[in-house]
Amino acid sequence: MNTKNNKRRRDSIEKIQRAFVNMLQEKEISRISVTDICKETGLNRSTFYANFLDIYDLADKIRENLERDFNAQFHETKNQDAAIMFRHIYENQLFYKTYFKLGYDEKHRISVFDPVRAETDFANKHIQYHIEFFRNGFNAIVKMWLDGGCRETPEEMAEIIKAEYRGR
Repeated sequence: MNTKNNKRRRDSIEKIQRAFVNMLQEKEISRISVTDICKETGLNRSTFYANFLDIYDLADKIRENLERDFNAQFHETKNQDAAIMFRHIYENQLFYKTYFKLGYDEKHRISVFDPVRAETDFANKHIQYHIEFFRNGFNAIVKMWLDGGCRETPEEMAEIIKAEYRGR
């Protein structure tokens, strides 16, 4: 029985996503085929197509899952501890590298932004510029951290971000 969330289906989806993400570290998305993924995972093409329309749909679903998990870690819990966010990035480095490699940060931006703090610190003056500046800076720092192998701890990264707001 192929129910929506059965364990076997979830395991197949995870295998497909992992194989895809690993392949993306070696080659561009346009050079990855469904056949490549099926060979790597040992799954049938029908299993792939039962879960994804094509390679690009697979990439979008990975992005959606990552953004949903990120938001659950930070926004939905109302926990403003940046270390939690960096811990999530650290624990999912390969997926975040893929996120940036596919250019999703240009359209979606996995960033935190505290509008209450911004309103207080900037009195709503030119707030959209501040938001854009913060989001781009945050994404650049995350990319740099990932490219450097995440040598700093998530707590150290949280302090780096917090330091940018000190004195405001």
